[in-house]
Amino acid sequence: MSEIRVPAMGESITEGTISRWLVKEGDQVGQGDVLLELETDKVNLEISADESGVIAQILRQEGDTVEIGEAVGVIAAGSGAAAETAAAQAPAVPAPPSAEAPAAVAPTAAPVNGDDATLKNTKSEAAAEPGESQHTASPAARKLARERGIGLGQVQSNDPIGRIYSNDVKTHGTTAQAPAAAPAPKPTPSAAPAAAKAPEGKPVERQKMSRRRATIAKRLVEAQHTAAMLTTFNEVDMTAILDVRKRRKDKFKEKHDVGLGFMSFFTKAVVGALKKFPMLNAEIDGDEIVLKKFYDIGIAVSAPEGLVVPVVRDAERLGFAEIEKSIANLASKARSNSLSLADLQGGTFTITNGGIFGSLLSTPILNTPQVGILGMHKIQIRPVAIDETRMENRPMMYIALSYDHRIIDGSEAVRFLVTIKELLEDPESLLLEG
Repeated sequence: MSEIRVPAMGESITEGTISRWLVKEGDQVGQGDVLLELETDKVNLEISADESGVIAQILRQEGDTVEIGEAVGVIAAGSGAAAETAAAQAPAVPAPPSAEAPAAVAPTAAPVNGDDATLKNTKSEAAAEPGESQHTASPAARKLARERGIGLGQVQSNDPIGRIYSNDVKTHGTTAQAPAAAPAPKPTPSAAPAAAKAPEGKPVERQKMSRRRATIAKRLVEAQHTAAMLTTFNEVDMTAILDVRKRRKDKFKEKHDVGLGFMSFFTKAVVGALKKFPMLNAEIDGDEIVLKKFYDIGIAVSAPEGLVVPVVRDAERLGFAEIEKSIANLASKARSNSLSLADLQGGTFTITNGGIFGSLLSTPILNTPQVGILGMHKIQIRPVAIDETRMENRPMMYIALSYDHRIIDGSEAVRFLVTIKELLEDPESLLLEG
């Protein structure tokens, strides 16, 4: 008999949500068979069976939040009735940490006269505390709640996605009354605040945020709260790049088996500008600035479950074809939900292209802890003054640079963006500068 446990998934990931069980109790499974899908903040993972047998018990259900190393099910060795008998005779698996009930009462409420009936009633009330397994809380918060005899169902979370932290427990302890043996029942989901109610007779639909969407929301708000974010704009005449693509795209495709897109030009231009202005390739660590001497460029990709930013590694060492192949491969993996953590971690600077959706102008939000992000936009034919007497219609693109003003001055950001503009308008220079 073996337990199905949540595997380690990287230093930055401590928990996940069970999105789907692919088996049910009593199913026969073989070693390596996929048992369930786990959704994390960054990627979705499949958990496989370590050995063959029968699913004897499923401990955590779809939608439950589970921590690294936590047991979510049990596989009994053997098959058929033999495995079921072994599962029935096995000792009960202890409840997972997230379902562990805190102390039901304060120490003063414990029985002092050795009355067994009183002790049994107290234990019964503690076990009956509702909703504990439904609350997402940090380990420190759970420990503090147990020490203070506070049920997690009583604690008001200040987190946007409802996670309970130790500060929430401390605040509860200073304002709430001493906990009773049986805490008040948790309000039902239908008891929404008055402001969230739709006018009578108007149809509405409520959807729970996916873990990834909630994380995206939290990180974007966090970026705006922690960085002194500012955006500067410029425009690029795309005539030269369009001419190169028109002349070279067929031979490029034939030779490299990949299309010559715009992203390779922009990636090369960004690398060239970062070499000239290294502060845009840095990050802030406490009171220190970490200047990175490598160029791992994140490319924002719209996936079905939300925006992800896979990373093109060592972009300064890659040619146009290698960059295009890398981007195409990462985009394909993002849309098929098969990106690994290694594809997403790191990154020194990010490029996002809202132009593929028709965006003419936008102010991209930093992908923290990075201090710069370049926004591309739609190519639009516009009249441009060539000199004092001539006007021409040219394919123009607005570009935007959002940056962290804490370590990047406005003049540096403007010159960085001008450098990108100059490199793109003279594509041959990318062979030297990029």
